[in-house]
Amino acid sequence: MDCKVVFAALETVCEDNISALCGPTDLPYGTVAERLITCMRQIQEHGRALEPVVTNFTTVYHHYDFDAQTPGNGYRTLVKVLQSCILHIIHKGRYIASNYNSAFFRADHNASEMEAYCIALSQLRALLYLAQRLMSDNNCGQLYSLQDEDLSHKFVQEYSSMHKACFYGRCLGFQFSPALRPFLQTVVISMVSYGETYGKQQSGLGIAALSLLTSGKYVMNPELRGAEFERITQNLDLQFWKSFWNLTESGLITGFNRIASNPVQVNFTLTVPPETLHLPLASDPTLSATVSPPLAHWGPGPVHMRLISYEIREGQDSEELLAFSRTDPPPISMSHLPWVQKQPRSPWLLIHFHGGGFVAQTSKSHENYLRSWSKELSVPVLSVDYSLSPEAPFPRALEECFYAYCWALKNCHLLGSTAERVCLAGDSAGGNLCITVSMKAMNSGIRVPDGIMAAYPATLLTTDASPSRLLTLIDPLLPLGVLAKCLNAYAGTDCQTVQPMVGNGSLSALGRDTALLLSDLTQGASNWIQSFLDPRRSSGSSPSSAQRRKLVNNTSTTKSGSHMDYPDNFEPLRSESLAFVHPTSCPIIRNPFVSPLLAPDQLLRGLPPVHLVASALDALLDDSVMFAKKLRDMGQPVTLAVVEDLPHGFLSLSQLSKETDIAVEICVARIREIFQENNTSPALRQRPKMERSHQSTSPLG
Repeated sequence: MDCKVVFAALETVCEDNISALCGPTDLPYGTVAERLITCMRQIQEHGRALEPVVTNFTTVYHHYDFDAQTPGNGYRTLVKVLQSCILHIIHKGRYIASNYNSAFFRADHNASEMEAYCIALSQLRALLYLAQRLMSDNNCGQLYSLQDEDLSHKFVQEYSSMHKACFYGRCLGFQFSPALRPFLQTVVISMVSYGETYGKQQSGLGIAALSLLTSGKYVMNPELRGAEFERITQNLDLQFWKSFWNLTESGLITGFNRIASNPVQVNFTLTVPPETLHLPLASDPTLSATVSPPLAHWGPGPVHMRLISYEIREGQDSEELLAFSRTDPPPISMSHLPWVQKQPRSPWLLIHFHGGGFVAQTSKSHENYLRSWSKELSVPVLSVDYSLSPEAPFPRALEECFYAYCWALKNCHLLGSTAERVCLAGDSAGGNLCITVSMKAMNSGIRVPDGIMAAYPATLLTTDASPSRLLTLIDPLLPLGVLAKCLNAYAGTDCQTVQPMVGNGSLSALGRDTALLLSDLTQGASNWIQSFLDPRRSSGSSPSSAQRRKLVNNTSTTKSGSHMDYPDNFEPLRSESLAFVHPTSCPIIRNPFVSPLLAPDQLLRGLPPVHLVASALDALLDDSVMFAKKLRDMGQPVTLAVVEDLPHGFLSLSQLSKETDIAVEICVARIREIFQENNTSPALRQRPKMERSHQSTSPLG
């Protein structure tokens, strides 16, 4: 949408509301009218200041795209998010102007809504100013300030002090697809309820019961929910996040996923002992390379994997393979399934590395879409359960994933595949591991995979500033404080982890009844949201409402020397307490096998075709754009698809909305393209730029 049209509409709405509310009125809510007038005037001031800023961005942000056919970068996203906020304000403002004198007009509710979006607009204004600073300090086309440590430090400081609660209350998820907002509300409510009981001297049933009882107040009071979420993201340790994310491992939730997803005939875990492997050299198959088992930190240890196959294929029921499974009785026995026809080995093999910030989740968390992939692609899927940080920092996970890849090549006949074509696929942290495993394969001289599909991968594991990283200020799924904790844990620098009083806080300590109650909480919150957000249940005279008005009226021009200097006597709202974000500054973070975006060309030259699928609203968007540019400029085959309106982690949200289904279909199409490519010669991997495919769906702007 044309930004001039948006800002003109905003100006008109503000004038209409101010004129209507300032005129003669018999309305009984004079104080609320004053709140609305003050709010609309502040929105008007923000809009007038932001219009030239946005106009400047729209004239140049195409220079930061991957190519003309793939519009997408952090600058575009910030403009899009700002426009989404303004469109919400315009919609609400038109409603107020048309209905403020109605007997059924809910004055306090509408005033609270408008105040919340006014605060969000103020904070987004700060983000646009920060993005301006990034653009002026970086070379044209560069999205990261890799050399400007001072600017990255300022970015972390701003995140630590800026008010963020407004984005997790009434405004929660405004930038995402409308179909996903109830889900995001459910996640945030569940998280703050779980956070309130986390660490208390309760166990199992007690934690779940307390979470269930306390969740109602966060449904009815959005401001309290936002403040509590901000507290959690700023203060709670990494073990809390591991514990909460691992709730997806509960038997009830995974059981529901299995019912909702495609049934498969093969789905069991394998434990491969740490034995030295010998694989043929890619350059001379008559010679072999030795691959040692994972050794980092505690010496040789087994590697755990999960085999998923829609159909039973030759080798998958062999005694040799089933010996790696500790299930008793064996997970597959053809004698018990006489009606099932065994299929021949597939020429394809999909090896998967799951996401979870290097600190949480397993193949079980990602089973839903892996089952679908196995059916749609008719391919066996081997998903690796690598060891997690901070207990197993870099390079343990990389060693285990590389070993699993080598073991799969050597034992593909057991997995139901001939491995004529092998694809690595992963999301987020798993996307990083797909790239670094391939780099390690090249470095070891063994066969590299035939292609990589990496969804929203982390290619730069630092807190360096970029326009899309600014989204961590407003993202309910990937706040900067949490992201930094995960990255530092993987680097082995997070030594401040504190064990909660209930043990390690994992779901295993909660038990089946706890999982049941927490699942009830998650399911029930979605139904409560619409009914409990009735403004008559949340009095405007509550302390949270008073604090909200104080935030809206805060126009202080007193600036701390430690904060960024903003133009026009503007200062964003600040939090009452500071977040502690430990910058990712240790040398390990810049190791090319940790941050492949920083890898020298010689470590990346020879990679197989890399297919990146990113989301425009993901804080890691610029990771994908810059990595795609780096590979393209080297002459490496690469594609980039950018989808709209989805958060980080959209693969795990499949079937929740049309948008997530489309994004998942793009990922499947990329994998299929890898499998169906006939020419595997090195010349293919060096084909000219004009022959490569760069695709974007739902372009921005």
